[in-house]
Amino acid sequence: MTDPTLRPSAEDAATAAPVAGGGADDATEWRGVERALLPLRRFVLLACLLPLAVATAVATALLLAPVWALCALLPLAGAAWGWGALGRNWRSWRYAERADDLLVSRGVLWRETTVVPYGRMQLVEVTSGPLERRYGLARLQLHTAAATTDATIPGLAPAEAERLRDRLTELGEARSAGL
Repeated sequence: MTDPTLRPSAEDAATAAPVAGGGADDATEWRGVERALLPLRRFVLLACLLPLAVATAVATALLLAPVWALCALLPLAGAAWGWGALGRNWRSWRYAERADDLLVSRGVLWRETTVVPYGRMQLVEVTSGPLERRYGLARLQLHTAAATTDATIPGLAPAEAERLRDRLTELGEARSAGL
């Protein structure tokens, strides 16, 4: 049985029906980021907090009474909370291509939607660090003249990131953006 809370992959989202109540425009077709972004972020969370928990347990057990080693439960509790929070955050990331602009939406408690007009884009770049490459992901970064309208879409498949970069560059040039 599939989990209804999981967002479809970029391939599935490309053929999905528009999301009702999606914010800026109810007929907007939103696409989610790749599922691989979630295990990547959870790996980074555990890579930071598990060594901290072990170091806390060892240091407090050696320097103080062994009962103080229970302080190591704090980083573990943070990891447990972060595990669920990362799942909710991953589901919140989405983007939509419209006729004149690109929408990027994210956030769980504080929803944020960035609208980037194609004609205002100055630079569109695709980056992929070592961990992102390991998980088969890329990040699309949009730069405009106004720093407040810069946008990032993490967790894209490299082919989708390149397709989106090429499309945005074409649309920006067509609208005399000077890309």
